[in-house]
Amino acid sequence: MNAQLAHDIRGVLIGVTGGRLLLPNALIAEVITFSEPAPVADAPAWLLGRSRWHGWQLPIISFSRMAGWADAESELGAKVAVIKATGGHAGMPYFAVLTQGFPRLVTVSPAALQESGVQRKRAPGVHANVLFNDDDAVVPDLPEIEQKLANALASAPKN
Repeated sequence: MNAQLAHDIRGVLIGVTGGRLLLPNALIAEVITFSEPAPVADAPAWLLGRSRWHGWQLPIISFSRMAGWADAESELGAKVAVIKATGGHAGMPYFAVLTQGFPRLVTVSPAALQESGVQRKRAPGVHANVLFNDDDAVVPDLPEIEQKLANALASAPKN
């Protein structure tokens, strides 16, 4: 990973049940308080539902459930990180991830970021396991997450 990072970038560490996600700060549109979303019929367990946000029906996911890290998550005091979609799926410019607490702004430098070296089966939605300042983190596979989300929403019964 170091060879790909030529200079410092602003990043965000997002705490989720069972781990932390590391994303570029530019992809985070907003962090809001979690409120119970409207369910999506026949959705996988990781798709928590949809909530209204700035005129959008924002799908909210549990990354921990998608990756197989947790069967359930505490929603008490949880936040939602609204993420700008990168895959260009029509009608889905944003999606949200359930977080445990506020995401933390960080500076990601080449010296601070390394591949973890831990050999394990790649979990769904995970691009890479990394060490950031000697702590474990995960770089999510946003195109994969967005495709899974688009598939789940397309197969949901229409209201």
